[in-house]
Amino acid sequence: MSIGAHAAGAASASAGDDAADQSVVSVQTVRVQRAVIAQPVRAYGIVAASASNLTTVNLPYVARIAQMRVQAGQSVTRGTPLFVVQADPAAVLAATQAKSAVTLAQGELARTQSLYDKGLATQSQLATARKAAEDAQQALAAQNQTGVAGGNKIIAAPIDGVVLQVSAAQGDQVQPGAAILQLAGGNGKDARANVMLSVEPSDIPAIHAGDTVTLHGLSTTLAKTAADGHVVLVGASVDQQSQLVNVGANVPLGQSAFIPGTRVSADIATRSGTHWVVPRAAVLKDDKGAYVFQITPQNKARRVAVVTQVENGDRYGVDGPIDGAEGLVVSGNYELKDGMAVRAAGGAPR
Repeated sequence: MSIGAHAAGAASASAGDDAADQSVVSVQTVRVQRAVIAQPVRAYGIVAASASNLTTVNLPYVARIAQMRVQAGQSVTRGTPLFVVQADPAAVLAATQAKSAVTLAQGELARTQSLYDKGLATQSQLATARKAAEDAQQALAAQNQTGVAGGNKIIAAPIDGVVLQVSAAQGDQVQPGAAILQLAGGNGKDARANVMLSVEPSDIPAIHAGDTVTLHGLSTTLAKTAADGHVVLVGASVDQQSQLVNVGANVPLGQSAFIPGTRVSADIATRSGTHWVVPRAAVLKDDKGAYVFQITPQNKARRVAVVTQVENGDRYGVDGPIDGAEGLVVSGNYELKDGMAVRAAGGAPR
């Protein structure tokens, strides 16, 4: 063979190698796995906006506030002393008289029963004595229910919460049923809504009681503060003023900065489930539907049809015959076709 022919053959071989290199697509891949993923629904609202979350503390009798032990904005736990009262003397007297009336009525019943047994009292007289004893017992039970007691009595918090409003001051005389203070509950040990959120009506079908809720502050100071809870009620109608639907959440706030009245945003985790969690960039679509590419051990592109179940930011939750042992293409996938040879960026196939 001549030198010229040898040179031409070498050049032809070099061109063939270049063509082979050009048919190999350079891609970037990541490992993929199944995990729990949810689709967030954004909502806005306020802490302790629900009337069902408020507890009004009052007394069923006239009393004087001897000492107020809490102030508005203070967090309390169930059993914490709120204030000390002194019952009105007339209320204490009524309670004492109720006890005396029971003793008297029971004594009269015993005497009438004895006379009846001896034939000295009629059945009607015995029935009247029994009725009087029963009425006295009921009156005493009603007095006991009010909790009237002589001297000072400590009134404790019936729930965990925050003192939202104090309506009476030390030395005030309060009437039966008058509000003394108001508690905003829902710090995690009850199941009532302590956060009310507003949601677009189109998002409501996806929201259910028990869905996870993550609160975020709207103010600059709370921008990086978050608290987790769950949905406890989903509204069934559109609010006429806001044209949104109300969703109630219970979020354990404890000593957090989310005090009653705080404006918040929230992410409600809907459609939570276990799927293949893939980057958004990995999912392509054509007339056959959504698909991804994986790289086989032979460094070939394998097209895999998937169904997108959840969208969460830059991630998708998808279902399909994905192989967790094969790399998932996230860059260069637009150039691929099923069966194409590939290599990872940098030279080594992955």
